[in-house]
Amino acid sequence: MTVPGRRSSTFSRLLRHGFTDPSGAERLLDVPELSELRDDSVLLDALGATADPDLALRGLVRLAEAQPETERQTFTATLLSAKPFRDRLLGVLGASEALADHLARHPRDWESLVTYEAADLHPGVAEFEQGLAEATDAVSLRVAYRRCLLAIAARDVCGTTDVAQAAAELADLATATLRAALAIARTAAPVDAAMCRLAVIAMGKCGGHELNYVSDVDVIFVGEPAEGADEGKAIQAATRLASHLMRICSETTVEGTIWPVDANLRPEGRNGPLVRTLSSHLAYYQRWAKTWEFQALLKARAVAGDPELGSQYIDAVSPLVWQAAERENFVPDVQKMRRRVVDNIPAAQVERELKLGPGGLRDVEFAVQLLQLVHGRSDAGLHSGTTLDALAALAAGGYVGRADAAQLDEAYRFLRAMEHRIQLYRLRRTHLVPEDEADLRRLGRSLGLRTDPVAELNKEWKRHAAVVRRLHEKLFYRPLLDAVAQLAPGEIRLSPKAAGQRLEALGYDDPAAALRHLEALASGVSRKAAIQRTLLPVLLGWFADSADPDAGLLGFRKVSDALGKTPWYLRLLRDEGAAAENLARVLSAGRLAPDLLLRAPEAVALLGDPEGLKPRGRDHLEQEVLAAVGRAEDAEQAVAAARGVRRRELFRTAAADLIGSYGTEDNPREPDPGALVDRVGEAVTDLNAATIAGALRAAVRAEWGDMLPTRFAVIGMGRFGGHELGYGSDADVLFVHEPREGVDEQEAARAANRVVAEMRRLLQLPTADPPLLIDADLRPEGKSGPMVRTLKSYEAYYRRWSLVWESQALLRAAPMAGDQDLADRFVELVDPLRYPAEGLGEDAVREIRRLKARMESERLPRGADPTLHAKLGRGGLSDVEWTVQLLQMRHGWAEPGLRTTRTREALRAAHAAGLIPTEEAQTLDEAWVLATRVRNAVMLVRGRAGDTFPSDPRELAAVGRYLGYGPGHVGEMVDDYRRITRRARAVVEELFYGA
Repeated sequence: MTVPGRRSSTFSRLLRHGFTDPSGAERLLDVPELSELRDDSVLLDALGATADPDLALRGLVRLAEAQPETERQTFTATLLSAKPFRDRLLGVLGASEALADHLARHPRDWESLVTYEAADLHPGVAEFEQGLAEATDAVSLRVAYRRCLLAIAARDVCGTTDVAQAAAELADLATATLRAALAIARTAAPVDAAMCRLAVIAMGKCGGHELNYVSDVDVIFVGEPAEGADEGKAIQAATRLASHLMRICSETTVEGTIWPVDANLRPEGRNGPLVRTLSSHLAYYQRWAKTWEFQALLKARAVAGDPELGSQYIDAVSPLVWQAAERENFVPDVQKMRRRVVDNIPAAQVERELKLGPGGLRDVEFAVQLLQLVHGRSDAGLHSGTTLDALAALAAGGYVGRADAAQLDEAYRFLRAMEHRIQLYRLRRTHLVPEDEADLRRLGRSLGLRTDPVAELNKEWKRHAAVVRRLHEKLFYRPLLDAVAQLAPGEIRLSPKAAGQRLEALGYDDPAAALRHLEALASGVSRKAAIQRTLLPVLLGWFADSADPDAGLLGFRKVSDALGKTPWYLRLLRDEGAAAENLARVLSAGRLAPDLLLRAPEAVALLGDPEGLKPRGRDHLEQEVLAAVGRAEDAEQAVAAARGVRRRELFRTAAADLIGSYGTEDNPREPDPGALVDRVGEAVTDLNAATIAGALRAAVRAEWGDMLPTRFAVIGMGRFGGHELGYGSDADVLFVHEPREGVDEQEAARAANRVVAEMRRLLQLPTADPPLLIDADLRPEGKSGPMVRTLKSYEAYYRRWSLVWESQALLRAAPMAGDQDLADRFVELVDPLRYPAEGLGEDAVREIRRLKARMESERLPRGADPTLHAKLGRGGLSDVEWTVQLLQMRHGWAEPGLRTTRTREALRAAHAAGLIPTEEAQTLDEAWVLATRVRNAVMLVRGRAGDTFPSDPRELAAVGRYLGYGPGHVGEMVDDYRRITRRARAVVEELFYGA
C-alpha cells in the first residue's frame, strides 16, 4: 500500500525509465489487457529503451486491446519471451504514432515482426514483391505496403540496419510497389496492356536507391507499341496505364495513401506528354534539355514494366548525362544552381530546414552530383546514383580528400537519420526540425542521445550542418590545392586534366592560368604557403560566385606577391573573418577597385577593420591632405601626396559600395540602392573637394607662400556641386577671385589665372594615381570666356547677359575650396538667378524645354540605344534632373526646401510641397538611382567611364551582379531598366513638357 503523500515505487521506476507522464503510464499499465505484463521488469526496460516510452506504452495498450480474445495470450507470451520481437515492436511504437495506428487497425500485422532469420535482415525487391503479392486493389496494396514498411522501420529503429540500408530498403519497397500498382492497372485494362510496352524509370531518391519514409516517388514513363500495334494508339494506352498506376499509389482511400507519384521530371515537365517513345525522349534531350535535367538523369534507374525497354532507355541516356559538362551553358547553369534557392522557404523556417536550408541535405547531394558530372565523363567509377556511394568513389579516385569525404559522409548520415525519424513519427512528408520540446526529445532519443536529448540533438545537428556549410571549400577547392601543392607523397590527387575540368566547371575561363596561380601561391613548406593553403579553398569559392573568377584569382596573386613579405597581410586574412571575403568580393567584381588597390596594396588593411569601409568626412580629409601638402618639398610632391590620399579614399568608397551591393555571408546586401548611391556621391565629392583644396594650397605656396594677392574660391558645379559624383566623373567648377586691398586688378587676375593653370597641371600629371580632371566649361561665355573672373565681373555678366541655361546650371553651384567668405558671397549673388522671384516666366520655360529637346536630338552618341543610355536616354539622368530643376526654378522662391543642389533632396521637397504626386516622385527617384548605379557599375567593372551597358558578356554579367541580378539574369536586368526608365519618361512628358 502506498503511504498518502508519497509516490509509489512504480511511479519512480517509470520516471527512471524515461516516462514523462508516469501517472498516465501507471493507469495504462493497469488495463486488463496488460495484466500479465504489468509487473514484468523486462517490459519496463524495453519501454525505457524506446524513443518515447509514453508513446510506446499507449501504442502497446491499443494493440493489446485490438487483439481478438483468442489471440491475446499468444501476443503477450511472444512479447515476453522473444526479445528481438519485443525490441522491434516497442521500438516502432515508441517512434511512430502512424504505424501504431496501422497496427491498431490491423492487429495481426505484429506477426510480421516475429521472424528473425538472415533473409529478414536485408530484404530486397524480391522479398518485398512477395510481401505485396496478394494485393489486388489500391486498398489491399496500402495494407500490404504498411506491413512491409513496419518491418523496415523495426530494423531501422533497432539499429539492425543503418540509415543508408534503410533508405535502400525503402527504395526497393517503392520498386516493388510500382510493379504491383502496374500489375493492378494492367489487370484492369487488359486491352491497353496488350497494345503497348511500358517501362517505369525511377528518378530522384528512389532512382538513387536512397528513399525517405515519406517522399514523392519521381518517375519517367517510356512507351513503345507492341508488335503490330499503331504507335499513336499504343502511346495513348500506355498513358492510361501510367495514369492509373499513379492514381493507385497517390489517391487517398480508407487506408490512406502510399505516396504521390511525380512525373514532372519528364521532358517539358507537366506541360509535356506523360508517356513518350524512346526516340522522342532522345530527340528532346539532344536538342532542348537543360543542365539540371541531365543532373536529374544521373539517378535514372529502370524499376518496373518492360525490362528490355527500361534497359534501352538507361543505355541511351547515360552517355548524354556524362557529356553534360561539355555543353555550352554548363558553367552559368551550375552557377545558377549553386546559388542557394532558399528564397521560397519562409524566413521563419530557414533555420529548421533539414533539406534546403543552409548546411542541409540538398547541399551535399548537389555538390556530389556536380563533381560526378565534371569528372564522370572520364571516370566511369563515378557513375552511381547513390549519394554516399558516389562520395566514396570520389574519395577513392582522389577527387575529394579522404578526411573531408569521411566528415561529410558522417554529417549526411546524421542529417538523413534526423529526416527519417521526423517523417516516421506521423508518416508525413516534412523536412522541418520540430520546435516542440516533446518532439525534440523523442527525436534526440531515437538517435541514441539519452543524457540530455534536446541539448545534445541541437549540438550535434549544428555541428554537422556547419560541416556541410563548408562543403564547397572541402569538395570543390581543397583538392585543387592538394593537386598543386603535392605535400603528402602517396596520396591520390586530382590530375592536372581533372583539376582543369573542375576549374572550368566552376566558372574559370583559363583553368591552366588558374592552376599556375594556385601553384605559385600554395606550393612549398613555408609558413606563408601553409596559410595560403588554408585560405585559398574558401577564396576560390567566393571568386567562383562572381562574374569573373579568373580576375579575382589573378588579383589575389598580385596583391599576395606585393604584400607577401609583410607580416600582417596573411594574418589579417586568416584571423579577421570579414577581411578575406571582402577582399575576394572586391578583387572579382571588376577592374577599378583592384587597380586602385594594386597601386598601394597596403590599403587591403581597410577591409579587415569594421570602421575601415565607412567614408571619412570632408573636414577630416581636408585636414589630412593639407597636412601632407605642408610637409612636401615642392608643389608636385604635395599634389602627389594629395592624389595618393584620393586614391586610397576612392578604393575605400569602391570597396564599401561593392561589398554593400554584393553582401557577404555575415552581412546581407544593402536593401536600399538609393542609400548606396548617396554614400558614393557624397564620398567622391568630399574626397575630390579635399584634393582640389590641397592642389590650391600647393599652387599658392609654390609661388606666393602663404598669401595669394587675391582672394580665391572654387565653386562646384554639375554633379560636383550636387554631391552626386560617380567614380568616373570630372569635377565641373567655376573659379572666382577678388583682389586683396591695395593689389592691382591686373596683377590679381594674372595670379588667379596662374593658380588655375598650375592646379589643373598638377592634378593631371601622369602618375600611378588616377588624374582629377577639372572642367570649367560652365563659366560665363563657356570656352570663349575667361577662366577666372572677379566677383564683380560675374555680377556684371549675370545682370546683363545671363541666359536661362546659365541660371539652370547655377542650381548646382556650391562652395568647394578656397576663401569661404568669397564663396558664400558668390552663392548670395546667384540665388536670385536660380530661384527667380515669382518663378520663371513662360518664355523662359519654353526656352528650357526647347534646349532639352535639342539636346535629346543632338547630343545622344550616334548608334546609341536611347532606351539604354543612362545619361541622355529615355527616362535617364538628364530627363529626371531637368524635370526637377524646372520645378526648382519655378517654385524655389516660395519653397525653401527646393533650394538645394542635390537632385533627390529637391525631388523629396517637391513632393512634400505637393508639386508632384507620390507615385510620380517615386518613379523619378527609382529611375535616377538606377541610372546612376548603372554608370557607377560600368566604371567599377570596366575601369573607365561609360553611360550604357557593356557589350562584353562577362562585363555585362558583372554589372548585373552589382545591381543584384544573379547569374543568367542579365536579360531580366536590361528589361527592368527599360521598364523603369519608360515609366519615368512618361512622368517627364507630363511634368516637364506639360504633355
